[in-house]
Amino acid sequence: MVAAATQSKPPMTPKAAISIEAVSKSYGEANAMVLDRLSLDVHEREFLAIVGPSGSGKTTLLRLINRLVEPTAGIVRVEGEDVHSADPINLRRRIGYVFQGVGLFPHMTVAENIAITPRLLGMDAQRIAARVDELIALVRLDRGKHRDRFPHQLSGGERQRVGVARAIAAKPRIVLMDEPFGALDPLTRDAVTEDYRRLHDELGLTSVMITHDTLEAVLLADRVVVLRDGRIIADGTPQQLMRDPQDVYVRDLMQTPRRHAERLGALMSQGTPT
Repeated sequence: MVAAATQSKPPMTPKAAISIEAVSKSYGEANAMVLDRLSLDVHEREFLAIVGPSGSGKTTLLRLINRLVEPTAGIVRVEGEDVHSADPINLRRRIGYVFQGVGLFPHMTVAENIAITPRLLGMDAQRIAARVDELIALVRLDRGKHRDRFPHQLSGGERQRVGVARAIAAKPRIVLMDEPFGALDPLTRDAVTEDYRRLHDELGLTSVMITHDTLEAVLLADRVVVLRDGRIIADGTPQQLMRDPQDVYVRDLMQTPRRHAERLGALMSQGTPT
């Protein structure tokens, strides 16, 4: 008997955690257009970086996802739900948010800051305490040393780690980040970004990060979107955008990490015996 031929199944399209459908946003009496009929899907468990010049609409796009602003036109869906019909408070409790400056409450300890959302969701004190201890360890802080400290007693990197712990305290599947690591010194930034990428993978998060740092986007993200004048001008993996950018601005943008690598290589090779 001849074995029946087997047909390989086509690869499944990843499910969209966030869908932005023909969204426009304008502000003020002059109706200044910030986003212009922009469409974008962010897939489940994807790490997406959004880059572009100041005023390109990056932060507005992020704020549309958790309904801090409303679109002028178009639809934003989170896990299939139109955010316009969602309760904004419940929506934001389902989405982690990390931003530059962290925004920790200065009168609350590390443990109290992390516990805010679990407490609002009605978790009992014992579960909250266990969750706080779990998260302090997860972001590589020391429970005995940091749990009862106040934000002013922490370094910048420690505050940012607490901000990440607070953002994921309620076990969100989606985390939004607006220039989260920009204020950190280079060594701290390198450590915190590496640890966040580890958490993203371990927890199966969907992460959307705005950054002005092209190198950070290329090294951290699975996919990079470039905005300019409220529109997407490039969308692809870091390898794709660095290898074959179609737009002049994108080509210049992607040359930055390449130039850094070339300069570092030249510096390292100086005085090396041949």
